[in-house]
Amino acid sequence: MYETDNHPAMKTYYIVFGLLIALLLLSVGVAEVDLGRWNFIAAAGIATCKAIFIMLFFMHVRYSTPLVWLFSFAGFFWLAILFSLTLSDYATR
Repeated sequence: MYETDNHPAMKTYYIVFGLLIALLLLSVGVAEVDLGRWNFIAAAGIATCKAIFIMLFFMHVRYSTPLVWLFSFAGFFWLAILFSLTLSDYATR
C-alpha cells in the first residue's frame, strides 16, 4: 500500500478522494434537511472531518515527523479557541 519515500500509494489517494466526495454529498444532504439548531453542528462536524482527511493525506502530515504533527495539532487547537470565542459571543446576544 505504500510506495517509496514514505508516501502513500495512488490507491490511498483514490480512497480518500472517494471519502471526500461522500462527505460532500453528506454535507449537501444535511443542508437540505431542517435540523433546527443542529444544522450548524452537523455541517461543522462534516467540514472538520473533510479538513482532517485533507490535512492527513494530501498535505502528507500522516507521514511526517512528530514536529509537524505538533504544529498541525496546534493549528487545530487555535482554530478551536477561535470558534469557541466566536460562538460564546454569538450565544450571548
